Amino acid sequence: MIAVASRRGYAGANVSAVIEEAGVSRPTFYDYFEDREDCFSAAIEDVQGQLLSSVEQAIGETSEAAITAAVAALVQYACAEPARARFLMGEAMSGGVRALKARDRGIATIAEAVERASANAAPDAAAPDLEARVVIGGIYRMIATRLRRAETAIATLAEELAAWLSDYERAGGERRWQKLTATAKLGRSAEALEGPIEQMPSVLPPGRPRISQQEIAENQRLRILHATARLAASKGYMATTVADITKLARVRANTFYRQFADKQEAFTAVHELGFQQVMDHTAKAFFSVEGWPLRSWTAAGALTQLLDANPLLANVAFVEAYAVGPGAVQRIEDTHTAFMFFLQEGLAVSEEPPSRVAMEAIVASVFEVIYLQTRAGENGQIAGMAPYIAHLWLAPFLGVRESDALIETQLRKQKAPAKAPRARKQT
Repeated sequence: MIAVASRRGYAGANVSAVIEEAGVSRPTFYDYFEDREDCFSAAIEDVQGQLLSSVEQAIGETSEAAITAAVAALVQYACAEPARARFLMGEAMSGGVRALKARDRGIATIAEAVERASANAAPDAAAPDLEARVVIGGIYRMIATRLRRAETAIATLAEELAAWLSDYERAGGERRWQKLTATAKLGRSAEALEGPIEQMPSVLPPGRPRISQQEIAENQRLRILHATARLAASKGYMATTVADITKLARVRANTFYRQFADKQEAFTAVHELGFQQVMDHTAKAFFSVEGWPLRSWTAAGALTQLLDANPLLANVAFVEAYAVGPGAVQRIEDTHTAFMFFLQEGLAVSEEPPSRVAMEAIVASVFEVIYLQTRAGENGQIAGMAPYIAHLWLAPFLGVRESDALIETQLRKQKAPAKAPRARKQT
């Protein structure tokens, strides 16, 4: 399974391909696994167990730098076992619900090992003020990208990532960001409007509609996109069929195929529409105020509120897109690059600007935060993550103290009651 999925992706790792690779019969496969998804999840857990052993060995030698040692172990593992690392850190995202749960459990287990080791450090020892799950998940994303590109200089990541983590260091008693805790929702941003895929357009009444053919086609297209997003959230991309989409959208199959070649093309259109919405609202918020630190804070609020108000959009953009195939994964990586645009201005305000690798780590970690909240479903609190995202975003440029001061100032402003209007004097 690992070998086939690494070459063909999850979609190409069917039972026939796996048993051919393994040299076993189909009945033998089913002696061990219920189906392809069961085998895929078991393979994730197998690789994760091997990686966990490497991480535990690395952090067993230190307590004060446990997270840095864990990150170095991830990089080292990717260098030593590139196919297995690519499978775990990249292809695992393209499986079904069970695969995502296996991936998330593995990251949580590594994070727990880091936290146990960190608990043995001296109280005043400096360590990165970040939740380990966010860091590990973000590094998974960075390594997966490089392995997909067949880059050979992965080993150089360890030193630059250690430098990035050091930007968040503070003594034990001063740390406040080691748990991914949501704050109260901030005041609603003017840019956080609901996206068009959240509400399905009404079905046109029977008879000859008094609108143009172009308007009819657009109505049908938006209904198909909405249905695709809704089914991706409820069933997952892999389990969704064109028949499911046309039934929910209340269109005929030939109407679907006039606009899209298959479900992959429809899902790609949903993702592109969502990306346009995210970038449009985030950019408007970013440029609505002056000064890069405040722009970053405002953009984080708009982004998280938009996604919180549009759970379908969040699910499509940050969870299900990986299942569509290599083209969709490339678009996700392009999204990472696009978000680095918002960091560029920060280079001018920093005395010691972070490296490009550090900026990649920031964006990857932000994506992991949103992913975790989206995966939590109704218990997720994306809008409450704005301060945490601001901490990730600002600390490497401003330092942890100045970053915290800005976040506290903005939180106080958000919580301050609005002043009542002055009463007019009676004449």
